[in-house]
Amino acid sequence: MIVRKEADGTTLLIAQTDHSRLVGQLAAHWGNTQFATPRPYESVARAAAFHDFGWLRYETAPYFDPATGETPHFFRAPGGERQLEAYRWCRDELLADDPYAGLLVGMHRTGLWRGRYGALTHPPHPVPQRLSPEIEEFIDRAETRQAIECATFGATQVWTNYQLLQVWDQLGLYFTCQEPYPQHIEPVPTVYGAENFVGLRITMNPVSARQVAFAPYPFDIRPLSIQFTRRRLPAQRFADQDEFRRAYFQAPLEMVEYELV
Repeated sequence: MIVRKEADGTTLLIAQTDHSRLVGQLAAHWGNTQFATPRPYESVARAAAFHDFGWLRYETAPYFDPATGETPHFFRAPGGERQLEAYRWCRDELLADDPYAGLLVGMHRTGLWRGRYGALTHPPHPVPQRLSPEIEEFIDRAETRQAIECATFGATQVWTNYQLLQVWDQLGLYFTCQEPYPQHIEPVPTVYGAENFVGLRITMNPVSARQVAFAPYPFDIRPLSIQFTRRRLPAQRFADQDEFRRAYFQAPLEMVEYELV
């Protein structure tokens, strides 16, 4: 869950699955004369749209922290074997009919614990100093499998798509974690075939409250409208889990739209 505290005291909650759908929109419209269209298109677009659906079960009953009276931001959410099993479900069951998409989603998950495998130099991604034995075992098993699948599908293409997924994920966070601000992402790949993580810098600059300019522009239509939904909770400290979850389920859904130019 992406948690945003607003100036008026209200709390905005953006589900990871809604962030994921937003990332899918960006991937689906990626590509023009300067940026290669994702390939294989359907698998890559599917991976982007569902890369964070391992959080789906969590979102049916988000954690309530009695010490703070609220739900934590996603990087402070409790993990454990139940959440690791949800990640496995996303890859092996939800995406069972598309092994290529499942591979990219699995790589995205393990990559978050490995500094995104160095795919991006900016924004920087912190590497956890210490992981639990359960997570280390999860990573070891996943990376062994991923190495075999990368060789099967073509490692160079797979790693380019992994890098693109990290770019899109960062863009998804850019639009959901705060209001847009001047920022850049690099390196962003423009072609397939490179052996290493290479590319150029893309800058994002808001030109109005709901319009953001990209340079260079990477999408197939101009302008591109993107949307996501969020919940707004009242400005209060919740007494207990029941009170928080009632507010969570009752909160109206707000549609947020941006125009990319």
